[in-house]
Amino acid sequence: NSEDVRCKCICPPYKDHSGHIYNKNVSQKDCDCLHVVEPMPVPGPDVEAYCLRCECKYEERSSVTIKVNNVNGAF
Repeated sequence: NSEDVRCKCICPPYKDHSGHIYNKNVSQKDCDCLHVVEPMPVPGPDVEAYCLRCECKYEERSSVTIKVNNVNGAF
């Protein structure tokens, strides 16, 4: 599979939880905090507030290009 697709959520610190980056292979329509952040680091009442702070982006990239560039020493 030459296509690598994922959803990346960057969640800043929240209350006593440190910030974290979550990656998960999900469809573009499921690219949101509720589908990607596992395990959810906050209890039920705080989930909405936590997720509103997270920035989630759907990414597509070519794994073949990455492998070829790494072999050639390019980044």
